[in-house]
Amino acid sequence: MAADQLYKKEDLKTWNRDNVAGGQGTLQGKFSHTRNDAPKDWAIKEIGWMTLQPGASIGMHKHEVNEDTYIIVSGEGVFTDSEGKETPVKAGDITIARKGDQHALKNTGDVDLVFLDIIGQQ
Repeated sequence: MAADQLYKKEDLKTWNRDNVAGGQGTLQGKFSHTRNDAPKDWAIKEIGWMTLQPGASIGMHKHEVNEDTYIIVSGEGVFTDSEGKETPVKAGDITIARKGDQHALKNTGDVDLVFLDIIGQQ
């Protein structure tokens, strides 16, 4: 099963989505696999390099059955947590929405906001 342990950059799957969860603009994604094609026994349901262009956002949404982590790689933005608290984020920051939590993310900078998105489910 070596193929499931290494995903080369040139082989990643593109999954771009517009106005995610009521957000603005396009969420650009390059994935090893997505929740749509992950086998049921995999704990990590999705791993992707994500890009939000300046002004783009992911709207507030709730994670009913899984957990979602954003690892900010470059750019800057604002993360909104379950309580509605907005906090600036930049390269090196990590956000986590646990099962039952809500979250949102907006690019507030002048360059692309790039982050890793990892969704896990028990």
